[in-house]
Amino acid sequence: MNRIRNARRSFLKILAGLFLLPARKACAGGIFQSPVATNRLRPPGAVSEEIFTGKCIRCGRCIEVCPYRSIIQLDARVGIHAGTPLIRAEDVPCYLCMKCVEVCPTGTLRRIRQEDTRMGLAVVDRHRCITWREEALCRTCYNVCPFKEKAIRLDELRPVIDEKYCTGCGLCTHGCPISTEDGRKAVNIEPLYSGLRR
Repeated sequence: MNRIRNARRSFLKILAGLFLLPARKACAGGIFQSPVATNRLRPPGAVSEEIFTGKCIRCGRCIEVCPYRSIIQLDARVGIHAGTPLIRAEDVPCYLCMKCVEVCPTGTLRRIRQEDTRMGLAVVDRHRCITWREEALCRTCYNVCPFKEKAIRLDELRPVIDEKYCTGCGLCTHGCPISTEDGRKAVNIEPLYSGLRR
């Protein structure tokens, strides 16, 4: 009987080692690292990233209700964040329809007004922006912003962001015609309001 018990324990230790070894390696920056980063944002009204993963029940309602397909559901490659919603601003930005906040059953996406949304903050890279570099006149980020003259204004025809009013929707990033080798744009959304400062 003891021999069977010992064999069972040995088998379970080997099995645990097979599963925990990759998890240990991933812990350094894998399964626990937040997917929120430059141009990778939570939907409007999201609670802070520190509690988002524990509060979200992965029901997918926000994803289903989004008419623009802005919100995607993360897969298993992101570890504990699998199943949670994310917006890739340069692919499909948030159009601030606010339907997602109405259907969230847990309050992970809080009900807020469109103008009170703070998904992130648009940051103009003056070294890459062709208007700031005086190579050409481009007003794309200004033209697509839903809060012109509040969230973005033109200073001598150059775009300037006002952090008090920028919602971080990503429309400016999506519209920006300049792309860099690393996939960024001349204007990017930094997730400053998520509690993650990178």
